[in-house]
Amino acid sequence: MQKSTKYIRIANAALRSLFFEEITMKNIKGSLILLITALIWGTAFVAQKSASEAIGAFTFNMGRAVIAALFLLVVIGVRKLIYIKKKSASPAAYSRRQTVVGGIICGILLFGATNFQQFGIEMYPEGVAASGRAGFLTATYVVMVSVAAIFFGRKPHLLVWVSVVGCIGGMYMLCFSGGISGIYKADIFLLICAVCYTAHIIAVSCFPLADGILLSFIQFVVCGAISCVGMIISGSNDISGLLSVKFELFFAGVVSSGIAYTLQIIGQKYAEPAVASIVLSLESVFSAVAGWLLLDERLSGRELIGCALVFISVLLAQMPAFFKGKNEKSA
Repeated sequence: MQKSTKYIRIANAALRSLFFEEITMKNIKGSLILLITALIWGTAFVAQKSASEAIGAFTFNMGRAVIAALFLLVVIGVRKLIYIKKKSASPAAYSRRQTVVGGIICGILLFGATNFQQFGIEMYPEGVAASGRAGFLTATYVVMVSVAAIFFGRKPHLLVWVSVVGCIGGMYMLCFSGGISGIYKADIFLLICAVCYTAHIIAVSCFPLADGILLSFIQFVVCGAISCVGMIISGSNDISGLLSVKFELFFAGVVSSGIAYTLQIIGQKYAEPAVASIVLSLESVFSAVAGWLLLDERLSGRELIGCALVFISVLLAQMPAFFKGKNEKSA
């Protein structure tokens, strides 16, 4: 009897070990996929900076959104063919109302985020490391999302408040090197962009029954349509200039918006949410590295310290969720 009990314990331990190893491998797989996603998004800042020298923000984002929507339309078509072949009506039960309403709301917020970001990037004067600064200032939305949780009845962890202080200190080092008078208007636009991305993330979470890919397709259609209206009203009808930035548009529209979005969905299926957020936050680091390698952008010592503080703050803001996930797994 004792022997059989002993063997049962050994078998259970072996099964737990195999199960843990399987989870670990899936987490590693997901993290690697998300790392590629972060690399793509970080490099996209270089494409945006390059395009800003040829065409206006509204025109660029209109073209980018249209290309992204067309790409997702192909993805939706392929997905439909796959499910027809498998004789399945749909990938999962979803709410059509949430998908449409969510797509419209997220499209409006995405319009604000992408255009404030693009205007900010093109406003930087010559000699400023626009890609790196834009990447780190945009990344502050992670801290903003954590703070915004207060308005939804969640009590923020102490580390969140530490990250807020660190983020403010980092932005001071990054943007206020010459005092308040030395801050660029572009910095303000990028902080507004971060606020829009914060609202966008919160909005997405409000539509849990929506079809993710369809919602994304609708949001890009809405974003592109409003950007087109903005382009016409502002008088920046430089559509002919789109051909001069075809590579940048392809990268931003297909690779950054289409492929990276799909990789994010796949990666998050394997990686734990807290780990996924931490890996994706490396986007800000990749933006600075890409700007340095591809555009020969240089950050001063003070700006590098500011970037480091912002990045550490972004990581700290996600630590409570990381530790919570660890505790739940060990329980």
